[in-house]
Amino acid sequence: MSIEEALKQKNFGNEIEKGIVNVIFTANHFYSISQKRFKVYGISPEQYNVLRILRGSNPKKLSVLEISSRMLDRNSNATRLVEKLRLKNLLERKVCLNDRRQVDIGITTEGLALLQKLDIEMHSWLESYKGLNKDEAIQLSLLLDKMRV
Repeated sequence: MSIEEALKQKNFGNEIEKGIVNVIFTANHFYSISQKRFKVYGISPEQYNVLRILRGSNPKKLSVLEISSRMLDRNSNATRLVEKLRLKNLLERKVCLNDRRQVDIGITTEGLALLQKLDIEMHSWLESYKGLNKDEAIQLSLLLDKMRV
C-alpha cells in the first residue's frame, strides 16, 4: 500500500516531504509490530534494545550513560528501563569498585536466555519482510544513513 493510500492524502509538498512522512509512518508501523511481538515475552522494544546492548558488551559491564548513548531511541529513560529489567532478573546492577558514584550494569544468564529465544523468533520475523532483496536492503540503509547527515 502506498503512503498516499495509507494516509488518505494525495498531495505532499514535495517528494522529500513525502519520503520523510513515509519514513516516520513506516517506523511507527514497525514499532507497533515490535511492541506486540515483545509483549508476549513481557518486555518492551526499548527493554529489548537495552538487553541487546548489554549482550553486545558482555562480559564488560556498562553504566546507564553508556547504555543510553547506544540506544535506538535516545529519549528513552534508560534508568527506568534498567530498573524494570533488574526487577525481572534480566540484568544486574552493582556499584562500581573504581567509582562508588557509578553503577555497573550487566546482563544475567536469564537475560541471555531470553535473548536466545528472541533470536530464533527474530529470524522468523525477518522472514516475513522478504519484500526487499539484499541489494535493496543495502540501498535502503544507505539512503536512511544519508538522510541523517
